[in-house]
Amino acid sequence: MRSWHASDVPHLSDAGLPAATRPLRLHDTGTGTARPVEPGATARMYVCGITPYDATHIGHANTYLAFDLVNRVWRDLGHRVHYVQNTTDVDDPLLERAQQTGEDWRALADREIELFRADMAALRVLPPDQYIGAVEAIPMIVEMIEKLRAKDAAYEVGGDIYFPIGADPDFGAVSRLSRAEMAPLFAERGGDPDRPGKRDPLDPLLWMARRPGEPGWESPFGEGRPGWHVECSAISVEYLGMAFDVEGGGSDLAFPHHEMSASHAQVATGERPHAHSYVHAGMVGLDGEKMSKSRGNLVFVSALREAGTDPMAIRLALLAHHYRSDWEWTRAELDAASARLARWRAAAALPAAPDAAPVAAAVRAALADDLDAPAALAAVDAWADAALGTGGGSASAPAQVGAVADALLGVAL
Repeated sequence: MRSWHASDVPHLSDAGLPAATRPLRLHDTGTGTARPVEPGATARMYVCGITPYDATHIGHANTYLAFDLVNRVWRDLGHRVHYVQNTTDVDDPLLERAQQTGEDWRALADREIELFRADMAALRVLPPDQYIGAVEAIPMIVEMIEKLRAKDAAYEVGGDIYFPIGADPDFGAVSRLSRAEMAPLFAERGGDPDRPGKRDPLDPLLWMARRPGEPGWESPFGEGRPGWHVECSAISVEYLGMAFDVEGGGSDLAFPHHEMSASHAQVATGERPHAHSYVHAGMVGLDGEKMSKSRGNLVFVSALREAGTDPMAIRLALLAHHYRSDWEWTRAELDAASARLARWRAAAALPAAPDAAPVAAAVRAALADDLDAPAALAAVDAWADAALGTGGGSASAPAQVGAVADALLGVAL
């Protein structure tokens, strides 16, 4: 599956600014602490993608912008970044929406994936190297389930294949939740804890036997389709291998999705960890509730763009909040971001301005500290206020700060 167009990322050394040296620290859900992420020459990252039945709302954009910052910080430090993302282009929510609307599920998925691509390109989110749909990943998913079966880590219930969580001695290490905390989340987030015949109520589905009226694919364990968690396990291992640097997504993916995906991969390969760090973005709310498709309380990036909103203002509205915080979208957020964007652009258009090196250092330091985007924005704000208030200074500074905003924050001035 094709990705989307990549915007150019300037090298700050080409703009006459010193090289970055401060390593990135990220909050790891598995340890509950912010700690250095220390990739090799190539930094490896997997971020869980959308289920394409209604894309792209502000909550999605908030998550993908967070990991776009990771990508940009790593690149600024001189790493090559190998970034992989999936899209769950066959799953219950997609099939249910298609049935409700009378649309072919494949046509629905294709349309929403194309809209997602357009939104990500407009927001200048750097694309993944591999953008993989669940359907095209079925051969590698089948292969992973076969490995689990060979290790007695898969069993059948009524034609469906399940994974026994007891097969992984490290189960629970990603989310650090107790069983009492896991149980309601598992039921809420696609699990089936009450199904008779399961060995453990928390055991997740690996392969669902074909139901009447639903799509299915041939496999050694019957015609059907994959479970959700094993999809990301198989894709990430196929393209990144084990022990990659960061697995990311929204905070609602820590359990069960990332927990189960890690267990599948670790048991199937016999290696661990699946990822060194599990990094999660906060939830964006609207009208006092988490913004989600199931609730229908969505603000769509495409609708904002169609209404004439500058995508860079949308990006700044999201970056005004720390990526791990939960917050609520309002029109005032967007108005403030639009005003900020106008100030930055006015300052960047001046013939001269205060020195850019301190701004670059402050933005880099803020982002290196667990992606503190609000502090990074404040550093550019202070420079813009000084430039617009006093005038004069370095003739190269406006272009240099423009390069900082572009390379590190993804904001085109």
